Amino acid sequence: MNQPGRFATLTVNGQPIAIAGDPARRLSDFLREEAGLRGTKSGCDAGDCGACTVIVDGAAVCACLMPVGRLAGARVTTVEGLAGAPGEAGTLSRLQSAFLRHGAAQCGICTPGMLTAAAALLAERPRPTEAEAEVALGGVLCRCTGYRKILAAVCDAWRVDVPEAPLAPGAAVGARVRRLDGMPKVTGADRFGADEWPEGALLLKAVRSPHFHAAFHFGDISGWKASRPGVAAIFTAEDIPGRNRFGVIPAFADQPALAEGTARLRGEAVALVAFEPGAEPDLIDFPVVWQPLPHLLDPAEAEADGAPQVHPGRPGNHLTAGLVRRGDAAAALAASVHLATGSIETAFVEHAYIEPEAGSAWMEGEVLCIRACTQAPVMDRDDTAAILGLPPERVRILPTAVGGGFGSKLDVSLQPLLGLAVLKTGRPARMVYSRAESMTSTTKRHPARITAEIGCDAEGRVTALNFDGLFDTGAYASWGPTVANRVPVHATGPYRTPAVLARARAIHTHGPSGGAFRGFGVPQAALAQETLYDQLADAVGLDRLEFRLRNAFRDGDATATGQVLQGTGIHDCLTALAPHWTRALAEAAVANATSGPLRRGVGVASCWYGCGNTSLPNPSTIRLGLTPDGTLVLHQGAMDIGQGANTVITQICADAIGLPVEAFTLVGPDTFLTPDAGKTSASRQTYVSGRAAQAAGAALRAQILRLAGLNGAATLRLEGAEVVVDGETQHRIDLSALAPNAHGYALMAEETYDPPTAPLDADGQGTPYAVYGYGAQIAELEVDTELGTVRLLKITAAHDLGRVINPTLAEGQIEGGIAQGIGLALMEEYLPGRTENLHDYLIPTIGDVPPIESLLIERADPEGPFGAKGLGEHVLIPTAPAILNAVRHATGVTVTRVPLLPHRLRAAILARGAP
Repeated sequence: MNQPGRFATLTVNGQPIAIAGDPARRLSDFLREEAGLRGTKSGCDAGDCGACTVIVDGAAVCACLMPVGRLAGARVTTVEGLAGAPGEAGTLSRLQSAFLRHGAAQCGICTPGMLTAAAALLAERPRPTEAEAEVALGGVLCRCTGYRKILAAVCDAWRVDVPEAPLAPGAAVGARVRRLDGMPKVTGADRFGADEWPEGALLLKAVRSPHFHAAFHFGDISGWKASRPGVAAIFTAEDIPGRNRFGVIPAFADQPALAEGTARLRGEAVALVAFEPGAEPDLIDFPVVWQPLPHLLDPAEAEADGAPQVHPGRPGNHLTAGLVRRGDAAAALAASVHLATGSIETAFVEHAYIEPEAGSAWMEGEVLCIRACTQAPVMDRDDTAAILGLPPERVRILPTAVGGGFGSKLDVSLQPLLGLAVLKTGRPARMVYSRAESMTSTTKRHPARITAEIGCDAEGRVTALNFDGLFDTGAYASWGPTVANRVPVHATGPYRTPAVLARARAIHTHGPSGGAFRGFGVPQAALAQETLYDQLADAVGLDRLEFRLRNAFRDGDATATGQVLQGTGIHDCLTALAPHWTRALAEAAVANATSGPLRRGVGVASCWYGCGNTSLPNPSTIRLGLTPDGTLVLHQGAMDIGQGANTVITQICADAIGLPVEAFTLVGPDTFLTPDAGKTSASRQTYVSGRAAQAAGAALRAQILRLAGLNGAATLRLEGAEVVVDGETQHRIDLSALAPNAHGYALMAEETYDPPTAPLDADGQGTPYAVYGYGAQIAELEVDTELGTVRLLKITAAHDLGRVINPTLAEGQIEGGIAQGIGLALMEEYLPGRTENLHDYLIPTIGDVPPIESLLIERADPEGPFGAKGLGEHVLIPTAPAILNAVRHATGVTVTRVPLLPHRLRAAILARGAP
């Protein structure tokens, strides 16, 4: 082993690199900080996520667990070294090309680790089986893709890639266009929040509360600073120049950037320490004195009479409530022939994106520039500016690539802390959350306690629903109001329900803040409603799929809010599942004909989901311009967090203007360069930003045709600085001869789209969403009744996309959402203080996700771009209830709590008296 200060050499991607210093230093740190090879990612520093996987002497290893002192003479290959492998021509290896071809990279944060692990396998087995690939990739976690496309890419990497043929103008929508931002994801060139920072940047670390609820005061901060070499500055709430409160919904903004005297949340930041570059960021014995206070972790206890208030002025710790009332539910239930009543409890669920929060900041003149991972750049700008006492125009948000978000990166985290340090010191700064910091301090899926009663008549037609949901919104508001309002609207599922009483309330505790997480409470509601539907079907004596078909929405039906639906695809989705349902039930019957502990089950569940904000303005603006030299530039500010917005929005715009996708140059989200396309949440970008992009493309096309004196059919093409318009005659528009506008464009269109919605009245009646998406899924599984374990066999998913813009990306969204639904159903339970890492908090691995068959249904919506609807949230919603219904089919056990851990299922089986 090397001694400190002695040099050795290792070979990295074929090049010798000298190493020196601490022999215990992590290889991942060395590669990123010294070698500049930041394609190697760091997601946990504990060997749990595998994002840092590299190849050392032919074997795939976690670089975060490998000390450099063991590497003298070793040969290391990182993702940057995979391209141009021996015997392969071109800029990408066959493996990297296969990842692009199959859509195996979504957000891209796990992609380098997946690629290097796969490359080590392929060096030994050029054409591996799927089982061999699963074993080789089992140590690398992915939160986006659902793994299926990764497996397909690895097993298909032996093929020589065939370049895509250029699409004809007007043929982009519906085509399997490869991800336009895919190349940097597979080469390791994509830059995430922790991958770039200005030279000489201070390193920031937050002092965080170890208690759920505590008063605190500081000791001798100045003395501590003086005794610690490398500490450049320390900041507390007293240093914040503006409003020390933030929140995604301004009326409920209640969270401080740095707590003031009282911490209400385990992991809450109370102070910020800036370290000089190269200093050890050690916060041990920082002078803060804690006084633990009584804390509330149970929402039922928190809303009880006399409970202490988490926030003064919110009696009963009541944040907000939502209500939908239609007809007389009590009377309709009393008159029903069949009733099903039940309850279900869900846990905190961690977003578990592989990229912890990270970013950097600096000044450019009077402008504070912040580069960080985010889902909502304009919201970040406004919140950060308010906290720092700056006008919004003095804050510029330059989003990085986002290594997964799923809702939690809608809330600001380190942005105001970075800004505070830069403003106070005048120096650039960077900050990277540890995995534990990320998991303790950020938002979670709301835990819910739901009771519901549903009735139907003798023929199995649903008559009424009574639904009550208690949601733990944690210490701060975050997206609690959105969840409370969205849940009652969706509580019926995508089914006709003449009489409805649906209530949801968000209650404060001292637990993690309940935020946005792929579905905003609808997955919890679907668990209650869909499991009761199975009970009703049994009571009526109907097949469970037939029961749903009998009640599924059709065009012209009214929802519980009184909204009349059009473009309704749930009946089509369920119908598409019918042959798969028949086959699965027959196979289960054969399997269950033999005795033994293994029992086969089949379950079905449906979903619907309103795209965008609930009864609120929800605009997106897109700009499209032609420069004097003939460059077509699309300014689209919709954050692509892996779902494919960069590609899908370009495909829509391309067909609207009538030019090929290849002609576009993209300018991505930047609050100084792109108009506000709204936040990436609520499955709104394909629909809302897509409509704005369609309008911008059509408007620019109309300008071109007017200049050509045409108003009929014509084709466009770009030749240098000219637009060539071929109609009955050919016209050429010289762009260089046109005076550029203030943005530098010879021709430009900027268009905004805001979905037509209407406010809900006191009974929740109105038009909360302009567009709904629909879906249904079948889960096939096997239960070991002696162990309480569940093995998934297959999931078949039928989803109505309105118009499929890009089938490959749509399939990827379905598979990724299903993987998260599997976690919700079977394994994910965040316990504050106990599961604050990716070793104790379990998410699905590559071996946990079964084969998935996606059925893409197209029932065009009159509002969507080319008829398209959103998809991202929808795909998670039916998975967990379909799994629970399959477990009930296999065992007779009705599940009342998720996740359905093996000991819980085994106890339920024993309590029922089954074997």
